[in-house]
Amino acid sequence: MKYLHEQIEITQAEVNYFENIQSQIELANPEDLVDIRLELEQEGYLRNHDQHKKAKKNRQKISKPEHYTATDGTEILVGKNNLQNEKLTMHTADKRETWLHTKDIPGSHVIIRSFDPSEETIVEAANLAAYFSKAQNSTKVPVDYTKVKNIRKPNGTKTRLCNLR
Repeated sequence: MKYLHEQIEITQAEVNYFENIQSQIELANPEDLVDIRLELEQEGYLRNHDQHKKAKKNRQKISKPEHYTATDGTEILVGKNNLQNEKLTMHTADKRETWLHTKDIPGSHVIIRSFDPSEETIVEAANLAAYFSKAQNSTKVPVDYTKVKNIRKPNGTKTRLCNLR
C-alpha cells in the first residue's frame, strides 16, 4: 500500500507540473516558448536531437523576466516560465526582498525589489501575480507573499517547484 501511495503522489506531482506548463504556454510570447521547450528538454520530456551543441547555447539564452515599476517607483520582476521563475527566485533576488505567488494555482514568481515594500506596492505586485497565473480571469485570486529567504526548492525534485518555509 505504501508503494501505491508514493506512486499516486509522484503522478499527482507530474499532473501539477504539466498543468503549470499548460498555463505558462497560454500566457507565453514566442521568447517564453523557447524557454519552455528548453525546460521540457532538460527535464527529459522532449528530445533534443543536437543536445551537446544546443544545450550549451540554450543555457545562456534564458529570457529575462518582465520588469514593472510600482506607483512608488519600486521595481517589480515577474518570471513568466519555470526557468525564469527559478533563476529569479533562487539566483537573482536578494533573500531580504519580497516574493509573491498565487496560492495553490500555477503562475509566475513575482519579486519586489525592496527590503521593506509599502502595502500599495505589495498589492500591485499581488495583482501582477494574479494576472500572470492560471486564474488570470478570476475576480478574487489568493496570493501568498514572504521574504525570499523563506522559499526553498525541495531536494531531489525533478520539477521546478518551491515551498514556503
